[in-house]
Amino acid sequence: MASGSGSTTAITTKGLGKRYGSLWALQDCTISVPRGRVTALVGPNGAGKTTLLRMLVGLSRPSTGELAVLGRAPRQDPEFLSSVGYLAQDVPLYPRLSAEDHLRLGAHLNEGWDADGARSRLAALHVPTDRPVATLSGGQRAQVGLGLALAKRPRLLLLDEPVAALDPLARREFLTTLTEAVADGDLSVMLSSHLLHDLERVCDHVLLLSSSRAQICEDIDDLLASHRMLLGRRRDLTDIERSLTVIKATQTERQTRLLVRCDGPVLDPSWEITEVGLEDIILGYMGQGDVPLGGHLNALEEVR
Repeated sequence: MASGSGSTTAITTKGLGKRYGSLWALQDCTISVPRGRVTALVGPNGAGKTTLLRMLVGLSRPSTGELAVLGRAPRQDPEFLSSVGYLAQDVPLYPRLSAEDHLRLGAHLNEGWDADGARSRLAALHVPTDRPVATLSGGQRAQVGLGLALAKRPRLLLLDEPVAALDPLARREFLTTLTEAVADGDLSVMLSSHLLHDLERVCDHVLLLSSSRAQICEDIDDLLASHRMLLGRRRDLTDIERSLTVIKATQTERQTRLLVRCDGPVLDPSWEITEVGLEDIILGYMGQGDVPLGGHLNALEEVR
């Protein structure tokens, strides 16, 4: 793996895997995430999302493969840790301490600590900083956690389901704060969530893990441009599978519906062709089995 802070990629992995006993939590994961992206990390429960994040931040060692974060191998030393922020799903805070207490503690543990910036963000959201965090709402605690992660001034921010337990307004405020932080500086983000509509609002890149493997890793605009939904009469799919990658096929007695990946226009006039949204694409890939990144997914679903 390349080394040095001048890397143009935020995250690079090659054949990355993590095994617990005989169970692979993540396997053969090869991805490249450019700097400056807000990456949506999506996939079903048990797909390896938290495992990947923990390896990226250096909390877990891979069983196989290689990985680089900002051009360096993750390690538990101040130089690496100062460049990466990590917010776990349970927003780990000391319940009896206030937000202000956390900010003061962070200043002792981190060089370049931006306590004033964190205070300004929390004040703008009317989050009390003088009360024990245990007395705050879930949305307020999430904002405190995000504020602490951003106060490190990281170049990569890893967020594991930070909005899963929040109401819609709290989620919106959290994501707005995140978007503003990205706009303010040189920050790459990987955001794990099941809430695809929220992710589509703030993310420009997507990484899909399914069956413990990477299925997609690319810019969302490119993903949307390369996928289409085809609707037509029921037919044999052998010919179309020679020219297109069929992600998901659904057939009734009279009709065929295909989610396909194509490099150019579909010229067969017998198909009705429509654009497809991110959620339909993600769910189409998630419905498949053990297929590695770039593989053909030719599963057929019969509807009676």
